[in-house]
Amino acid sequence: MSMAQRLQDAWNEQASWLVVLRPLSWLYRFGFCANKALYQHGIKPVYKAPVPVMVIGNITVGGSGKTPLLIQLVKYLQQHHVRVGVISRGYGGEGPFPLLVTQRSEPDAAGDEPCLIVQSTHVPMAVGPNRQASIELLLENEQLDLIISDDGLQHWALARQIEWIVLDQNRGLGNEKLLPEGYLREPKSRLSESTVIEHTKIAQAQRNMHLALGQPYLLNANTDTNWFDPNQYFNAVVGIGFPQRFYQTLASLTVQQYQAHEFPDHHDYEIDDLIFENHDAIITTEKDAVKFKTLLKQHPEFTTPIWVVPVEAVLSADCYDLLKQQLQHLGIQFS
Repeated sequence: MSMAQRLQDAWNEQASWLVVLRPLSWLYRFGFCANKALYQHGIKPVYKAPVPVMVIGNITVGGSGKTPLLIQLVKYLQQHHVRVGVISRGYGGEGPFPLLVTQRSEPDAAGDEPCLIVQSTHVPMAVGPNRQASIELLLENEQLDLIISDDGLQHWALARQIEWIVLDQNRGLGNEKLLPEGYLREPKSRLSESTVIEHTKIAQAQRNMHLALGQPYLLNANTDTNWFDPNQYFNAVVGIGFPQRFYQTLASLTVQQYQAHEFPDHHDYEIDDLIFENHDAIITTEKDAVKFKTLLKQHPEFTTPIWVVPVEAVLSADCYDLLKQQLQHLGIQFS
């Protein structure tokens, strides 16, 4: 098990030994606050895009449901004829950056989440570590009313007019400590500065979301099965920030028998990662499946069934009402 995975497990369990990392958390806080202050006081330059920017992010390390939320918002805006584009860091991709993401883009170049976003929405999207360069590339190719930044909440070099923070109530804030003692990227006081969308099955806040399960589908067609049997045995392959959420998803599907195979978030899969002694069917997330598609093209001889579990963010009416108000305040009208 890698050190990163051990740390992730310790965060999830709120292990007592994490206290030894407190001096590093103090150092992190100092560096974070100092860097933020440099941007706030104009010592470091802040780029203001010619169109409004909305950032969707979180203050925790690991998955929070941010990507399904973004996909749902993009679909909603498209339905109301708002010309929306998306930018992202493109984590896990090798570029060259900035890079326009298309239906034909591969995750090893653009990153897995950007490929999933574009495949799900056909939205204009650019990726790269330089957000300004990504925005300029987008605007060279598209007429846009709004740009959504996938993550980048702590990227102070980019000015934004709207911030939404996704807070997964399943994980909460852990021990409420900053990295690396805890998994907070920012102090919890940050939640009072932006719009918070509560990700939970049992809503306590008016602005909330949950993930609805879709029907599992078969990723590879060259197999001897075409129907999903939740009672069979699976190899559950997952490479996301909070794999426990996927296991909860499997329980919702009444999948009881499986062997978990966890990989780091944004893992660069190889075909050997999908070969197991028992040869049972594989079940995975849509995010992981984006990378599996590439492997299947490269290895057409691979015939083990791979089932993909789709999820869709379901937002409360208050989320849409607020979005409409925020955009109208910026002069963006809905049709």
